Amino acid sequence: MSMTNTTSIIEAIRTRRTIKSFKPDPIREADLIAWLEAASFAPNHRMNEPWEILLIGPETRAKLNHKTNFGNAPVLLAVLSKPAATPFERDENVMAVSCFVQNFLLGAHEAGAGVYWASLGALPHNRALLSVQEGYDVIGILGVGYPAEEPVARPRTPIASKMTHLP
Repeated sequence: MSMTNTTSIIEAIRTRRTIKSFKPDPIREADLIAWLEAASFAPNHRMNEPWEILLIGPETRAKLNHKTNFGNAPVLLAVLSKPAATPFERDENVMAVSCFVQNFLLGAHEAGAGVYWASLGALPHNRALLSVQEGYDVIGILGVGYPAEEPVARPRTPIASKMTHLP
């Protein structure tokens, strides 16, 4: 479902899907930058903005050898989380970058685009292919494009069964 400016954030969250097949239509660089800039408003501890983005070109993409070539998405990004001084700060960074990615997913969705979020960048051989430095975490490799098809929502567990009331 393509989003409009009158759609609520709740509707955007409920209608966003992981896209696994993309049209060949290109993503305009200005749109990509706008979605990334919007994503940068994610909550982050001490405003350290721990995200870094790698734009993956065709040579590196081929070496990643993804089973579906990221659904043939026209744009491929890796999103990294910067190193931290302590394990607690590392966790804070990873959480902030995950919020950054979620914001990016919603920004792309609002514009009628979609994203495939793959975790294979964290594998040691793929970290090497991406030249990821020691201490950085690969939060995901994102295939970005316009959906060739939009999957239906899968059922979710009722949230009440995930809640615990503490005294």
